[in-house]
Amino acid sequence: MTLIQGYLFRQIALPVVAAVGALCGIGLLSQSLDQLEVIVERGQSVWVMAKLTLLALPQLLAVILPIGLFVGALTALTRLQREQELTAAFAAGLSRWQVIRPAARIAMIAAAVGLLIGVVIQPMAQREARAQAFAVRTDLAALLVEEGRFVQGPNGLTVYVQQVEQNGLLKNLFVYLEDGDQVTTWDAAEARFSRIDGEPYLSMRGGSWQRFSKNGVLEYLSFDGYNFPLAQFTETDERIRYKPSDLYLTDLFNPSPTTLERVGSRGELLAEAHSRLSAPLYILMAMALALNAILGGAYSRTGYALRIAKAAGLFLVLRIAGYGLVAASTWNPWLNVLQYVLPVAATAGALRMMFRTLKPHRRLVWPPLERLKPRVA
Repeated sequence: MTLIQGYLFRQIALPVVAAVGALCGIGLLSQSLDQLEVIVERGQSVWVMAKLTLLALPQLLAVILPIGLFVGALTALTRLQREQELTAAFAAGLSRWQVIRPAARIAMIAAAVGLLIGVVIQPMAQREARAQAFAVRTDLAALLVEEGRFVQGPNGLTVYVQQVEQNGLLKNLFVYLEDGDQVTTWDAAEARFSRIDGEPYLSMRGGSWQRFSKNGVLEYLSFDGYNFPLAQFTETDERIRYKPSDLYLTDLFNPSPTTLERVGSRGELLAEAHSRLSAPLYILMAMALALNAILGGAYSRTGYALRIAKAAGLFLVLRIAGYGLVAASTWNPWLNVLQYVLPVAATAGALRMMFRTLKPHRRLVWPPLERLKPRVA
């Protein structure tokens, strides 16, 4: 029996992993297309785009896991039933619970992974993604450098670069700085953005410096190397703005006054916290509905298209209702209880229907007709 259950576990797990992987691939492709703006408009590298795309994966997984498990489990169970492997398992002496136990184990593992993602990995990845996006928006190199164009920066700074190489090297640089009535210019054959003691600098090589003195005399100086400080041009009051999905559970259940002011109301934070804790229950519900669609009725040679369609429609309705409860819970905290009740009730109902099919139904006959039945001597 252990060998049969191990075989069923593998036969169900592989389609589930494949379905989740395929949906993740589609989601990552969509995210990468959105992140092309980082390269096209912000001048960032492909690595930055790839990092931002991968950091969105945990949040994608939180949505994809129930769907992928439902699709993969239905695919595997349909094939096992069509090839009569489930019938062979029952014939080998396995009870219904022993047959569905491998699927239940897969659902429990997926639910544990979903809980880990929602509680730890998702907020960690989301916060890092916010930090990376903030660094891209405030990246002075991207803001000041545009190949072949004069770019005006803050505090009277203007920068021109003839060519930007892939490794970040700037060719034929010109810097114009207007400070009141005084104008200073720099030109260099090569330059590169760098940091010295944590402060941003523009390191120039092979260039010159020009400025008119108060007496109207042109001051000129050539240099082999010069570090132009950029700290005064990077000052900004902008801060990283977090969303409820970026916070850990401790911050959601016990928010500080600053969090309530900058992120969201207490109702929004509580709804997000309960949504993450209840999300794994939808994974269990998905497996229960998939099992009920295949094993929750009599064997059919023509297939289970109608039962599968009903199960898929019910799963879709329940998942949408779950999202609706999250939105409604922001206004009424008492509705947070329903975020747990809905998937638990649906899972219990699906399992009850599946095991109920084992019990024979006694036909009710009207007593006078019962007496008219012929009796066998």
